[in-house]
Amino acid sequence: MPDSPRGRDGKLLTALLLLALALGGSAFLLIDSREPAQAQGPAPAPPGVPVQVTKVMPADVPVVLEGLGSVQAYNTVTVRARVDGALESVLFKEGQAVHVGDVLARIDPRPYQAALDQAVARKATDQAQLDNAQLNLRRYSELAQSNFAPRQQVDTTRAQVAQFQAQVAVDQAQIDSAETQLGYTTIASPIEGVTGIRLVDQGNIVHAADPGGIVVLTQIKPIAVVFTLPAARLPEIREAMRGNALVVRAVERDRPHPLAEGRLELVDNQIDQATGSVKLKAVFDNNDAVLWPGQFVTAQLMLRVEKGVPTLPASAIQRGPEGSFVYVVQQDQTVKAQPVEVARYDDGRAVLAAAPEGNPSIVATGQSRLAPGTRVARTGS
Repeated sequence: MPDSPRGRDGKLLTALLLLALALGGSAFLLIDSREPAQAQGPAPAPPGVPVQVTKVMPADVPVVLEGLGSVQAYNTVTVRARVDGALESVLFKEGQAVHVGDVLARIDPRPYQAALDQAVARKATDQAQLDNAQLNLRRYSELAQSNFAPRQQVDTTRAQVAQFQAQVAVDQAQIDSAETQLGYTTIASPIEGVTGIRLVDQGNIVHAADPGGIVVLTQIKPIAVVFTLPAARLPEIREAMRGNALVVRAVERDRPHPLAEGRLELVDNQIDQATGSVKLKAVFDNNDAVLWPGQFVTAQLMLRVEKGVPTLPASAIQRGPEGSFVYVVQQDQTVKAQPVEVARYDDGRAVLAAAPEGNPSIVATGQSRLAPGTRVARTGS
């Protein structure tokens, strides 16, 4: 019996459904077979930590001791009146540079000039009496030789001459004293220096016993820096001083900016037992007046220069529980920690007691993300 049109349509629909199922299953098997192949491939290596590397470099490094210090005037003089009187004139300006012998002030000289004139007149009177006595002595001596004058007269006259000679000597001493007192009415600078704030104004009465004085002079060319160092370094300092003038550099306290360079003048003759330190004094020419009395500085004492010592940038040194170490880059571009002994630090450099064997590449920056075995990528050398 032939198929009906509805039966043929049903068979066709069934065939199409079976074909679609077959195609879908093949695609699923194809996709499923590819996924395990992708999962079995090697995983990509993680990127290395970017770092900069360096090597140990030999360098000539000075041995420097640093101490806190203060600038002091090389000489300080408080100018005072040495005689009493009215301050007639003040001839300096505050802050003025003065030289030895420059007149700073004058005291009324009239009382002292009068005293000098009196002493001169007194000497003239006594000198006239001395001259007369000497004439009488010559006359009496000649007469005594002819027995026309008694020897007693000669002896008496000789005593008068000696008396007047002594009086003339006293008069001369009084003249010298009066001249000195008169000279004190002119007040001159005893040193090269700079005047400070005026302590007494013109017109005031000043006295030799006044405690304050008229002005304070400070010598700033040259100038001194007094600083302290641990007493334990004293043998090393004294050894370096033998036959050598040690250089001292003055540096600003708040930043490493050099101010001036001078020389070590002396080491104090005793150690401060309370602090275990010793004072040292350095002298600077200070021609540009960059150092000023009372200024605080850091003093750097250059003991010697060590030639060809191994150095690294200070940033390469890391610190751990067991001491200082560096990260060494190995051939597989991973790092390992290697202990190092740092002798000292100098101007951003670490001076090593000994260089690592083989002079390997050492991480200079970027250690914050490192641990032993970490892979690195070099960004500089």
